[in-house]
Amino acid sequence: MARRVMIAEFMHETNTFSVQLTDEATFRHAGLYLGNEVPTAFQGTRTAMGAAFEAAAKFGWSLVHPLVTHANPSGRVTDAAFELFAGHILAACENLDGVLLHLHGAMATESSDDGEGELLARIRGKVGPDVPVVAILDLHATLTQLMADNANALISYRTYPHIDQYERTWQGAELLERAMKGEIRPRVAVARRPILYALDGGRTTSPPFKELLRRGDELESSGEALVVSVQAGFSSADVHDIGPSIAVTANDRAKAQDVAETLMDYAWEQRRFSSIHFTPLAGALAKAKAGEGKAEKPLVISDYSDNPGSGAYGDATNLLKAVLDAGLKNVGFHAIRDAEAALACQAAGVGNSVTLRLGGKVDPSMGGGPLELTGHVVSLTDGSFITYGPMGGGAWRNYGLSALLRVDGVEIVIITHNGQATDLAQFTSLGVEPTRKSTLIVKSMQHFRAAFEPIAREVVEVDTGALSTRNFKERPYKKVRRPIFPLDDI
Repeated sequence: MARRVMIAEFMHETNTFSVQLTDEATFRHAGLYLGNEVPTAFQGTRTAMGAAFEAAAKFGWSLVHPLVTHANPSGRVTDAAFELFAGHILAACENLDGVLLHLHGAMATESSDDGEGELLARIRGKVGPDVPVVAILDLHATLTQLMADNANALISYRTYPHIDQYERTWQGAELLERAMKGEIRPRVAVARRPILYALDGGRTTSPPFKELLRRGDELESSGEALVVSVQAGFSSADVHDIGPSIAVTANDRAKAQDVAETLMDYAWEQRRFSSIHFTPLAGALAKAKAGEGKAEKPLVISDYSDNPGSGAYGDATNLLKAVLDAGLKNVGFHAIRDAEAALACQAAGVGNSVTLRLGGKVDPSMGGGPLELTGHVVSLTDGSFITYGPMGGGAWRNYGLSALLRVDGVEIVIITHNGQATDLAQFTSLGVEPTRKSTLIVKSMQHFRAAFEPIAREVVEVDTGALSTRNFKERPYKKVRRPIFPLDDI
């Protein structure tokens, strides 16, 4: 008889400093698929769920797929939304032989700082102690003991930008198959140190993270561990268990704990390492000006601190104002999240001029207030398109009503639903050819690199003082354990 396996995805990275709660509608806008909608949307894609369907076909599983949903990083998930989506998953936890989940690992709700721990504990309560539960996590997971206690394996991405969700889910599926056959009985050990932020923010190309991945490969190859996962943690969450962690999955949990502690010792030794270097805004604009009409490839400027991928509002205007004031030409700007401005462009119509207040409306103190602009409406779309880049290629995205507004030499993408720039289609879907721009502005910390670094002549990063600024000591942390590096002198 075919083994009955539940696959599901419920993902959110919660910035607890954000004033915007994440409700059911926010998940629906980003992507919500229930029951029979799931295979239609994900079979044949290089996504986590695409891998799960392929594994099911290989191993002969009988699948239950109650839910796939995610929302862009933002404030705490409302209890109502959590209970609704968790309820879909829990209702499917009947007569299962295994569970394969795609979670983030840094979800916080109105009433819990550990959304995934709560979800996994409820699933364990439904399926019992003997059904193997495997969860694929984001590299920026805030991994807790509650999560480790209620899962048989926790497997984090190994790339940042995260382009290996498909491969990690295949890894999880193969491990789940072995566990269901009784070949292995995996458990998870987790280790951490008093660190808020380290491991270069999760940059897997930097020396400390590469070394940990190398050691993890050796441990897996030797059989000392089934899986070694390195989590950078998520620094924009005011929660007790904040910070980097090591999760080791093995048959012997005590030995796994020893391995995790040894690896975490190395992370502690390397806590001060950083490859992130910001360019002063004036310097970035000078580089952009110097390349106009001369360079064959665009300069890419990353607005690090207004990264929607870490829960920033995506409507900060300091960088846009500086670009306009500098008179830069042939610029593509992604994006300003402003539903009111998108509607104003729609009302004006394609080909017409519009005067509007753009951006800076959520919190003008975080990265700049609204700009009074007059521009030309170049194009309008419903914000839905398929991406074909390295991150989630083949899957649909939805940014809601979207507009391209040309102001002098700058083409500004305006979106309704927040999201960072990770795919060239975020420009091309509105008629912008990014490779022909002199300068591209992207609101993203690191994920943009997968699609945009290959077409760039150079990448520079700026910190414009928005919600995701790296100035940790200015953040009002209250719940994190103390003392902790770098807030305290340890």
